[in-house]
Amino acid sequence: MTLTTKHIIETLQKFTPCDVSDALVKFGYKNGGYFPNLVRQSQGKSSSPNTVVGKAYTVLFAPYDDPNPQIGGGYIDSLPEDSVLVIATTPALQLPQAPYTKVNNALYGGLMSTRAQYLKSKGTVVFGRIRDLAEHRQLEHPVFSYGVGSTAHKPVVKIIGINIPVDVLVEGYPEAEFQTINPGDIVVADENGVVRIPQEEKLLAKVLDFIPRRVSADELVAQDIKEGKPAAESQKLRRSAV
Repeated sequence: MTLTTKHIIETLQKFTPCDVSDALVKFGYKNGGYFPNLVRQSQGKSSSPNTVVGKAYTVLFAPYDDPNPQIGGGYIDSLPEDSVLVIATTPALQLPQAPYTKVNNALYGGLMSTRAQYLKSKGTVVFGRIRDLAEHRQLEHPVFSYGVGSTAHKPVVKIIGINIPVDVLVEGYPEAEFQTINPGDIVVADENGVVRIPQEEKLLAKVLDFIPRRVSADELVAQDIKEGKPAAESQKLRRSAV
């Protein structure tokens, strides 16, 4: 069965990035697809699901002296419906520790959220700084970033790629490593953070099947604990059939 974007979004919106990470760990992704240190700077409308879900549409920034040519035109006007805009920088601009980016200028602002929302994008994830917090919050457009700034990006960086794979430096043990976000990967985000599911139909099918069963099992665990049963015993029992 071919999974439609609508089905994927409607299913995952009922759950959280934590639920997705549990599934990804089950299927061999030790970090659960998690990208650390991103902060939810603005929330969606109260009438919308709390969990942001959509297909990644990527934009890559580089220093002005990068040999790749600058891409002209407004990427924001090509943002697909039901997408999550993912903005990243080249490895040369990334840091493994706080503040995680060498760029103090903001890569994204309020006008971009205004256009993204009109085009029915699900939200924006910025591996860098954003500005115009009040505008994002007034729009009720979900935005996640490492931090905030006040200055636009143009004096220091340029766009060199749109809808291409982007590499993000992620803290980890025993050492930091790069993780790739590809166009079309599924992005899931809420106050817990941001998780990516690779756009692989077999993996997505497994994840969508596993999550409801695991969540139901954990609801039973919670009820057992409230009734005084040992947590470890209940987890072993309830999760054994998942």
